[in-house]
Amino acid sequence: MEIAARILCLVVGYFMGLIQTSYIYGKLNGIDIREYGSGNAGTTNALRVLGKKAGLIVFIGDLLKAAIACVIARFIGVHFFPDIVYPMILWAGFGVVIGHNYPFYMNFKGGKGIAATAGVILGILDWRIMVICLVSFIITVAITRYVSLGSLIVVSLFFVVFLILGLSGKINDPATGNALSGGDLIESYIIIFLFGSLAFYRHKANIIRLMHGEENKLF
Repeated sequence: MEIAARILCLVVGYFMGLIQTSYIYGKLNGIDIREYGSGNAGTTNALRVLGKKAGLIVFIGDLLKAAIACVIARFIGVHFFPDIVYPMILWAGFGVVIGHNYPFYMNFKGGKGIAATAGVILGILDWRIMVICLVSFIITVAITRYVSLGSLIVVSLFFVVFLILGLSGKINDPATGNALSGGDLIESYIIIFLFGSLAFYRHKANIIRLMHGEENKLF
């Protein structure tokens, strides 16, 4: 049953990830966002192509779909699968990112999953990780104007900070309130590592441009 619960979280998360905010907003404005700018169906491209209002709406939409999926998984886990609550939360969030990045009805051409990953960081309800990732992103983008660099730093810090807190016994099990440990903690490390790996893979072209000083800056 616990394996089935994990799979269910991943599948439900995937379908929630199919709510493509930038694509929907673009269609409401008479365009396919994937045919403009970077061709990416995400927050940054919506911001560049359609303006600040669009960027904000898309970011909030993508953030909330992941956060809501995590909250739902937490609720179900606490009440029905108390032994695997944290993995359920993270699998649901990872499903959202996969659905956002690879929507089947858009020929698997979606976004890069950063706003959705931010929603997962929000959805796990750990203010320490939220603050560190948010402040790091703001500082990085403010100094460099590279959203891609800020995004990669966020997903990296998500893993590093969670790893440090977990090893220090400061990640609490939502069901018991005790420090997360054992298999649940290791599984959580693995899932968060997958978040980062997928983000780096989706940003491979950005990384090459950053290395050559050719990456597009915000505004």
